Amino acid sequence: MVQLLDEQGHRHPHPFFDAYLADITADELRTFYRDMAVTRRFDDEGTALQRQGQLALWVPSRGQEAAQVGSGRAAAPQDYIVPTYREHAVARTRGVDFADIMKLFRGVSNSGWDPREHNFHVYTLVLAAQVPHAVGYAMGIARDGAVGNEDPARNEAVLGYFGDGASTEGEVHEGMVFASSFTAPIVFFCQNNQWAISVPSAVQSRVPLSRRAAGYGFPGIRVDGNDILAVHAVTRWALERAHAGSGPALIEAFTYRLGAHTTADDPTKYRAASEEAEWAGKDPLTRFEAWLRAEGIADDAFFADVAAEGDAVAAHVREATLALSLSGLDTSFANVYGQPHPLVDEERRWHEQYEASFDDAGDGTH
Repeated sequence: MVQLLDEQGHRHPHPFFDAYLADITADELRTFYRDMAVTRRFDDEGTALQRQGQLALWVPSRGQEAAQVGSGRAAAPQDYIVPTYREHAVARTRGVDFADIMKLFRGVSNSGWDPREHNFHVYTLVLAAQVPHAVGYAMGIARDGAVGNEDPARNEAVLGYFGDGASTEGEVHEGMVFASSFTAPIVFFCQNNQWAISVPSAVQSRVPLSRRAAGYGFPGIRVDGNDILAVHAVTRWALERAHAGSGPALIEAFTYRLGAHTTADDPTKYRAASEEAEWAGKDPLTRFEAWLRAEGIADDAFFADVAAEGDAVAAHVREATLALSLSGLDTSFANVYGQPHPLVDEERRWHEQYEASFDDAGDGTH
């Protein structure tokens, strides 16, 4: 497993991947931390809003910020990113307003942002469904001749995310077969956060997930997903290959979901407290902060400013979320099919009766 920054924040040289960090400036390193910390503050606000009944659901990303920021910041502006439903930090690296993400979880939009404006696809709530889409987009890039050009700005690639749970879905297998067969310029980025809801990764795969790539004929690599420097270097390497026309690669970011799978989940039912405590000691923000301080790249004033920005972003998100109108589900029923469908009509009538059952009858009963 590639690791450049250990749990204590000590930097270790690497004979190959250090070259992919040689041009990273101090300003960029501070941006990396800011992305992670502000996203975590936003994530906490999302959980609070759901607990207060303002969101239908929330999907936390706590603990996976380094995997997301390190990879997202490695992508070129012209690259197309295909997320799952947890890539909040990646969304920030692509300029998506956090408030727009809330439109989906508030139930007022199927997306919230225009993917064409950010080269960042809509969230996909169906497990692994986005992987064939990502591969198809990458195949289109290759057919357009947007790989292997001398001008780097003319080369494009796809960065496609999925989790360890999704790795056992057929869509991932099918996507990798097509990507390999057609030398598609795509980087498969698997965030192995150890748990597919309540099923541990050891049950899903007897070998590291990165080793599956060999069966498809392209390289796979496991990286410490809580080490933002290693993630960034490895992702730059993989995207460089894709831009050059060398085809796909699989990155397994070995990380941990510090919180629940979603706000509908209770991880205490299936995870040991000792395991959670162990991984809390590997927190990506704590590790990176220790290194930034030791290197003199960031000081107390910087971290105070980041905390203030996080609070400001959270306040903005809360205000914007509460301002979103809560319309009925009529439009949702109407958008299932292009033409009227008897089953959908039946379900709509049931829902209308259910909602009507809460109306005040006038005598104190409901």
